[in-house]
Amino acid sequence: MREFVAVGFLFAALAWSQPIRAQQDPAMLELYGGYEYVRINVNTNVVGQQPSQTFNGNGGDGELVYNVNRWLGAVGDLSGLWATNSVTGGGGAAIPYLFGPRVNLRSKRATLFVQVLVGGVATSSGLEQLGWQSHFAMTAGGGIDFRVSEHFSLRPLQAEYFMTKIPDGLSNRQNNFRYSAGVSLLLGGKRGT
Repeated sequence: MREFVAVGFLFAALAWSQPIRAQQDPAMLELYGGYEYVRINVNTNVVGQQPSQTFNGNGGDGELVYNVNRWLGAVGDLSGLWATNSVTGGGGAAIPYLFGPRVNLRSKRATLFVQVLVGGVATSSGLEQLGWQSHFAMTAGGGIDFRVSEHFSLRPLQAEYFMTKIPDGLSNRQNNFRYSAGVSLLLGGKRGT
């Protein structure tokens, strides 16, 4: 079985290597905007709160990416969403603000990327007891961009593990899921190797 997996990876690498030689240089800056969905899972030990809750958050996501070279970028991410409790219907606002590195694997028309971002999340009273508060947050995941022209790319998929440290009376840690899709505007001069 391992031999089949190794041969599969070899063929994938060979198939990807041809487009890499024909790749275009990335833009210096990428400005991304799109829809964001976050599934927030909360286990609490707080008076007046249910012990296990889930929230479905919908909103918008924006990123500014500075491409250092073909394979490395620096990302600033700011999003805002309204999270609704799946049981009670109540909800609150969340504003994640994150920063970190992105590693890109580019071909002529597609860019696969992985990134780890750290920062915080500001939450309103519907998501916690104390009103507007700011807490540690981080994401780890990746996505794919398809270049549709010299100045635009389409991102159909960005999926990430999204960890927040909102006080819950237990572990003060929530393991969440984040999905985003949208469009990037490619700006600035081209970056070479």
